[in-house]
Amino acid sequence: QVQLVESGGGLVQAGGSLRLSCALSGRTLSIFAVGWFRQAPGKEREFVAAISGSGAESTYVESVKGRFTISKNNAKNTAFLQMNGLKPEDTAVYYCAATWRGLPDFQTPSRIDYWGQGTQVTVSS
Repeated sequence: QVQLVESGGGLVQAGGSLRLSCALSGRTLSIFAVGWFRQAPGKEREFVAAISGSGAESTYVESVKGRFTISKNNAKNTAFLQMNGLKPEDTAVYYCAATWRGLPDFQTPSRIDYWGQGTQVTVSS
């Protein structure tokens, strides 16, 4: 049984940084593309970033390019989202996600195989 557990959310002032972690259990992380979605109150879930199984490829939504960096440590079965230059509009619940089939699946949330429980990120102005 694959499980994803996020950690690292919290409250931060605008311009600050947070690092989210996503620990995968039940399988080896290297066979999954892993990424993050976020959902703000009253809005649809939005893709944020994803990284391939090997870690060689990554993709980001335009609004976080240059501020967020996704990475993974396959040996530790953990993926990370480093968030710098946070803005109030980044406030949301952030969900870790994983799929067997690769990065293109992150453009269609219904194709995601596994989801974490979410972690709250709040950015104050």
